[in-house]
Amino acid sequence: MINRGSFIARRPASRGWPLLFVWLALAASPIFAQEPLDVKTLYTKSEHMIPMRDGVKLFTTVYSPRDASQKYPILLNRTPYSVSPYGPGQYKETIGPSVNIAKEGYIIVYQDVRGRYMSEGEFAMMTPFKPGKKGPKDTDESSDTYDTIEWLLKNVANNNGRAGMWGISYPGFYAAAGIMSAHPALKAASPQAPMADTFIGDDFHHNGALFLPHAFNFLSSFGRKRPGLTTERAPNFDYGTLDGYRFYLEMGPLSNANKKYFKDEIPIWNDYMKHGTYDEYWKAQNVPQHMKNITPAVLIVGGWFDSEDLYGPLAIYKAIERQSPSSRSTLVMGPWFHGGWARSEGDALGNIRFGSKTSLYYQEQVELPFFNYYLKNKGELHLPEAVVFNTGANRWRSFEQWPPANIEEKSLYLHAGGKLSFSAPANSRGDDFDEYVSDPKKPVPFTSETRITMGREFMVEDQRFVWTRPDVLSYETPALAEDVTIAGPIVASLFVSTSGTDSDFIVKLIDVYPPDAPDDEPNPANVHMGGFQMLVRGEVMRARFRNSYEKPVPMRPGKVTGVEFELRDAHHTFRKGHKIMVQIQSSWFPLVDRNPQKFVDIYTATEADFQKSTQRIYRAAPFGSHLKIKVEK
Repeated sequence: MINRGSFIARRPASRGWPLLFVWLALAASPIFAQEPLDVKTLYTKSEHMIPMRDGVKLFTTVYSPRDASQKYPILLNRTPYSVSPYGPGQYKETIGPSVNIAKEGYIIVYQDVRGRYMSEGEFAMMTPFKPGKKGPKDTDESSDTYDTIEWLLKNVANNNGRAGMWGISYPGFYAAAGIMSAHPALKAASPQAPMADTFIGDDFHHNGALFLPHAFNFLSSFGRKRPGLTTERAPNFDYGTLDGYRFYLEMGPLSNANKKYFKDEIPIWNDYMKHGTYDEYWKAQNVPQHMKNITPAVLIVGGWFDSEDLYGPLAIYKAIERQSPSSRSTLVMGPWFHGGWARSEGDALGNIRFGSKTSLYYQEQVELPFFNYYLKNKGELHLPEAVVFNTGANRWRSFEQWPPANIEEKSLYLHAGGKLSFSAPANSRGDDFDEYVSDPKKPVPFTSETRITMGREFMVEDQRFVWTRPDVLSYETPALAEDVTIAGPIVASLFVSTSGTDSDFIVKLIDVYPPDAPDDEPNPANVHMGGFQMLVRGEVMRARFRNSYEKPVPMRPGKVTGVEFELRDAHHTFRKGHKIMVQIQSSWFPLVDRNPQKFVDIYTATEADFQKSTQRIYRAAPFGSHLKIKVEK
C-alpha cells in the first residue's frame, strides 16, 4: 500500500509542484488512517451558499451521517484551500480530523472562506480581528464563523446544538479566529499548527528575516487573484529546475522576483515587499493578542519539527494562558513535521526514529476523547495542561503547566577551541572571539539535498554537511556523563561584531550521537549514525531587529553588540554518551533570504549592496556568548 504521506512530502521536489500543494494537502482531509472509510456509504453530502451578516455568501459542504436515529454535533473546517470536490455527488475520500472521528459520527462541514474558490466576497491575508464591530458591514473571520454556525444550527437536520472546529496550518488560523467572540454553541476548537504571526515566527518570516521558499513557493500560486467564483486552482509556478539553491542565487536580490517572474500578478508578494518592518500591516494580523475571554475548550496542536508553524501553537497557547486563564486549554506537541499527526504514523522523520506510532496515540487518546467529551458529552476526559513528546528519550509526558515546573535555567557557554560547557569562561583577555567571513555570494546551505522546495527532513537533518565549512562555527561538550533533558524555550544570547552594518545570525542546537551509535535498520541511504549531528532546534535573527521589530537600527562596524533571540521551545533528552553542540553561521540559504550585510532596505536592494563581512563571536566576560536552556532537575 502506498504511503501517501511520504509521497506528498517528496512530490514537491519535482517541477511544477510548489510548496503550496503540501499546504493544500495538509489542509484537506487527512490521508493517514488506521482503516479506510467508505464516506459515501456512511454520509450524505449537501452544498449550500450560507449568507453572512453583510450579505456575502460562503460556499459550504455538509457531510451528515446517514443514520438519522440520533443527533450529532457539528464539526467545522474553514479553509482557503478549496472544499473540493465540488458537486453534490462528489465526495471526499476521507473527512474530519481523523477516521476515528468520522466513524464516531459527526456532522462534518467544510467551507471556502470569504473570497476563495466558490465563496463570494474579497479575500484578505490573515484577516485582522475587529474587537469592536459596529454594524453588519463590519466583518472578520470571527463573525463569519459565528454566522456560519448560527445558520448550520437552524438549517442542518439532526444536530445536537453543539459545534466544534478544527484546522491545520492556514485552516488552523481560522480555527483560532473562530474562538474570538465565539458563538455560544461553539464548545470545542482545535487550532492545529495555526499561523499566529507571520513576521515574528510563522511561515514567511522568522524574527523579521524572510523565509524565502515559504513566501515565494506559496504566493506564486496562492497569491494570484481569482477571475471570479471558481473551482479551479491557480496555475503552478514552473521553476525550470530542481535546484533551489541555484535558482534563488541566480534570481539575485528579492526585488528581482517581481521583475523576473511575478510581473505584478502577485499583489500579496508586493505587499510583503512594501512592509519590511513590523508595522501596522503585520501587527493587525497578530493572532495571540486577541486570545481574550476564550469560552470554548481549546486543544492546541503542534509539531516539534514543524518548519512552517512551530511558533504559532506555542504562542497561541501561552497567550490563552496569560490573557484568558480561566479557559480550558491543552497543548499537544509531538515529534511531527507540519501536520504530521494527521498525515503520517509519526514513528520517524528522516533518519530519526521515535519508537512508536505517535500519531495514533494522539488521534485515539487525545483528539477523539476531546471532541467526544465536549461535543457529545461522551466519556471522561483526563487531559493534563500539556501533552508533550520528549524527543531523544522517545516518550510522551504529561505536565500541569508548560514549560513544566521542575526545571532550572542553565547556560551553555562558548569556549576556545570549539568547546561548549555549562561553566562560564574566565574574564576576557581581549582576543576571546572566533571569526569567520560571511559571503552572500556563497551562502551556507540549509540542507544537503538538492531540491526546489523546503522539504521537512531538514528539521532533524545531520549537520555534518556544513560542520567543516569555514563560515560555520561549531562548539561541543565532552560526552555527557548523564542524560540532560531540556523543556521549554531556548534563548541565544550572543555578543558579536561585524565589519558590515547588518547581519543575520543563525544558531543551531544539535544532538551529537556517539561514534558507536548503531545504524538504522533498514538503512537504504547507508547513513551512519555514529557521530550523527541531529538538528534539535535552529533559528535566525536579523540583527537590525535586535532591539525592535518596528524600528530597525544598523550595526556599528567593529563594535561588540548584544544580540539575543529565542529559538522556540523544545523537549529533548541528550542521552548519556551523546554530546551537545552549538553551531553559529550568518546564512541559511535559500531557507532564509540573503542579508546584504549592509543596512539597506533588503526588499529593494541591488546586487551592488551585497558585501562580504567578517563576523566575530565573543566568548568571555563581559561578552560571554551562551545559550540559555531550561533543564529538568
